[in-house]
Amino acid sequence: MNIVIVGHVDHGKSTLIGRLLVDTNSLPQGKLEQIKELCRRNSKPFEYAFLLDALKDEQSQGITIDTARCFFKTEKRNYIIIDAPGHIEFLKNMITGAARAETAILVIDAAEGVCENSRRHGFMLSMLGVKKVIVAINKLDLVNYSQDLFNNITGEYGKFLEKLNISPEGYIPVSALMGHNIALRGENMPWYKGKTVLETMDMLPCEPPPIEQVFRMPLQDVYKFTKNNDDRRIFAGTIETGSIKAGEKIVFYPSGKRSTLKSIECFPKKHIECAFAGQAAGFTIEEQIYIKRGEIMTIDGQDAPLVSAKVKANIFWLGKEALRKNKKYSLKIGTEKIGFVVEEIIRVINSSDLSTVAGDCVNCNEAAECIIKTDRVFAFDIAEKLGNTSRFVIVDDYEIRGGGIILSDVNDEEDSLQKKIILRNYKWERSKISIEKRAEHYSQKPVLLILTGEDKVDKKNLAKELERSLVESGRFAYYLGIGTFLYSVDSDIQNGHIHRFAEVANLMLDAGMILIITASSLKEADLRIIKMTISMDIQTIWVGSQITTDINADIIIDDTSVDENKKNVSMLCDLLKNKGYMFKF
Repeated sequence: MNIVIVGHVDHGKSTLIGRLLVDTNSLPQGKLEQIKELCRRNSKPFEYAFLLDALKDEQSQGITIDTARCFFKTEKRNYIIIDAPGHIEFLKNMITGAARAETAILVIDAAEGVCENSRRHGFMLSMLGVKKVIVAINKLDLVNYSQDLFNNITGEYGKFLEKLNISPEGYIPVSALMGHNIALRGENMPWYKGKTVLETMDMLPCEPPPIEQVFRMPLQDVYKFTKNNDDRRIFAGTIETGSIKAGEKIVFYPSGKRSTLKSIECFPKKHIECAFAGQAAGFTIEEQIYIKRGEIMTIDGQDAPLVSAKVKANIFWLGKEALRKNKKYSLKIGTEKIGFVVEEIIRVINSSDLSTVAGDCVNCNEAAECIIKTDRVFAFDIAEKLGNTSRFVIVDDYEIRGGGIILSDVNDEEDSLQKKIILRNYKWERSKISIEKRAEHYSQKPVLLILTGEDKVDKKNLAKELERSLVESGRFAYYLGIGTFLYSVDSDIQNGHIHRFAEVANLMLDAGMILIITASSLKEADLRIIKMTISMDIQTIWVGSQITTDINADIIIDDTSVDENKKNVSMLCDLLKNKGYMFKF
């Protein structure tokens, strides 16, 4: 069982853990004497917290900065105890520790009472889905073991936790320094008839182990080996939940592509029969499919993750600058990293008193319920069903600024389209020719080049010159003008042109070609639909001196005169080579 110890700074978390380790004889031989001798030589009074506070800054300042982990066992079970910092400056570290726990011990100083951080930590535990909470009222020795004071604190904090739908497993009066009611019963509190901290821990039921949950593995990468004629493509990652064995039917989300597991590859063993939660493993599959990092591998027939580009989430913000609507941030969930904006802040929650207000921003150390819109669809679970694949962090300017959990998906106009794409990929009849065989045959990888810009700019001539140059150099390339498409394949429908166009492009890319298309003044919404539909790589090129839509182009070509087009074609060919889309002959 993973247990996190949380609470305000100096309320005695590390001391409680140190005492727990000492009283259960869980310390390495000589460790206690070593720390006591170190304190004696430095003329410092011995503290049980020093058994955990390994960082030099922590011992000098008397606060826990990082999350420390220690291991011990009782007759009932093995434990991993996580000591999380309580100082407000290190809340990020506290959240990191709590996110890994299924149970929490929340420590409150009896002399100081319930403080703002005590409420904030309780709120964060509820946000992270930690529902099993033991409340330890510490330092009873400093208040003459007062039962009245203990009852006042439990009453006040109990009302707060009730609002969070948390029913504590117990309120325990303790003195970590003296060792009362930690592992051994305290003689100074005859009025307390309940269990000790250790007895309460042992009493708690464990959650079903991750191995018994549905299978989820975020894809880290796909590796290709060539030495000694090794033609394996290995799909690698760390299994979050569940287990899997060779021969199982698998589905990747959000793409919906499916295959059959051929073998499980682990180091140092070459082949194993079964892989399970917590293992880093590689897999080979029967039917070769193109899958990108960030997709979630699942077992066909088990509950599938949700797929959407819009979700409702609880967010806890830790950035110095406020989280604002419509500003671009990055979301990291599993191995996926994806841009997003906050579309709506439903309510900002004061984590101290749980009051809520409407707002356009979320300030440091505030929490909020928000609607977020991502750049593209992604796969996830909701917090109440599967915590591992519902938690995310928010990155801004290369720093983690916040985190949260996904509460639900939010239906929008893209959802029905995504369901069609998942069904298409699920039903796709795969060729016996692998992606690598096509790439080897054509000496290239498939890629879609989108040339867009204003109507008056000559995009078609540049596209045709690029096509000619590629074909003359022996490449498998084709130019498809949107006019050709509109008056042939798409001539019988009134709307949905972009999606239909993208479906045709997807077929041509699956054949292994470099496809060039032109379209006037594409917007970001158009590009989103194209990216949803197409599973291959896309390079967007804006032709013209100034971008006049909201599209985020990869390349800008501002001069398309006859003299410059030769240079432009050469530049685009070099781009394809440098990005690995064209191999050397």
